[in-house]
Amino acid sequence: MKNKQNSSSQLSRRKFLGTAAVVATGTFLPSVVSYGNNTSRPESQTGNVLNRIPNSQFAGVQIGAITYSFRDLKGGLEATLNACVEAGLSSVELMGTGVEDYLGAPKNPVQRRPGTDTPFTDEEKRLIAQYNSELKEWRKTNGTISAYTQLRKKFNDAGVNIHIYKWTAGETEEELDYSFKVAKTLGAIGITAELNEKNARLLGPAAKNNGMFAILHNHAQFAERGFDVDKLLSYSSANRLNFDVGHYFGSTGLNPVDFIRKYHGRISSIHLKDKTGPDNATQKNTNQVWGQGETPLAKVLHLIRDQKLPIYCDIELEYPVVPWSTSVKEVKTCKEFCRQLLI
Repeated sequence: MKNKQNSSSQLSRRKFLGTAAVVATGTFLPSVVSYGNNTSRPESQTGNVLNRIPNSQFAGVQIGAITYSFRDLKGGLEATLNACVEAGLSSVELMGTGVEDYLGAPKNPVQRRPGTDTPFTDEEKRLIAQYNSELKEWRKTNGTISAYTQLRKKFNDAGVNIHIYKWTAGETEEELDYSFKVAKTLGAIGITAELNEKNARLLGPAAKNNGMFAILHNHAQFAERGFDVDKLLSYSSANRLNFDVGHYFGSTGLNPVDFIRKYHGRISSIHLKDKTGPDNATQKNTNQVWGQGETPLAKVLHLIRDQKLPIYCDIELEYPVVPWSTSVKEVKTCKEFCRQLLI
């Protein structure tokens, strides 16, 4: 595959950048927004600051982002929510990292640097066991679920809906039931995890028992010899796909549109990114600034729009952010890229 954009499926990067500033003011609805689990509500006036509610649904297609896109930010969950609002996102796949800490869970007193393989001392083992016991009790308290309810309200009041949660408390039946209870409390339709045999067998039945979905995300699995997605989906009727069109195209060179046409009934969400294909002469399977890669993002979004498929479409920012920009600005640009493809 040559390192060349397909003009019929890609929005010209030059044309897009030339008009992005003009349309940026259209990223907020001026009056009332209602989508998913959010409640309709008008703008509010606080002092001299007008609080506007973000709306990133375009032509019936819900554009959001995985909060992993804001991984460079300091300030935890507050900074993440502020980034979502600033980028104009009304829907997100929320990463669970740091959420329990934010809600007041006990903190692990034993911290190790990644990659450290020095054995734990007896005292460290005692402290870890005590921490695990305290965390388990914290999760059981009524106030903990109430805290998740308030967290959902905080996001929804800002105009941001949490449609998928990326987190589990563990792998036991009790821990998985608790995880799905938390996800449901946050307003999510399910929990996402990596697409593999273990998760398909483990999360699918737990999701079904809780009236939710196990939404499994791919990296390069479809390029592996013998990989059978039908087998993994068959383990539970609650198994769904969090289909990453960039990883799919970048690793296989296959058109993700064809896959979506076939499996749309089992796809809950899509991760959007622009990559080169595996046969690119210069950079194989490499993340690119949107509009400079080869992933047929336009065709993907047009299919979802034209067929009115109920699939969340989430930006995953993985290309390098230049020093004079920020992850928030880049996600906002990607959102505008999607908007122009859809309207």
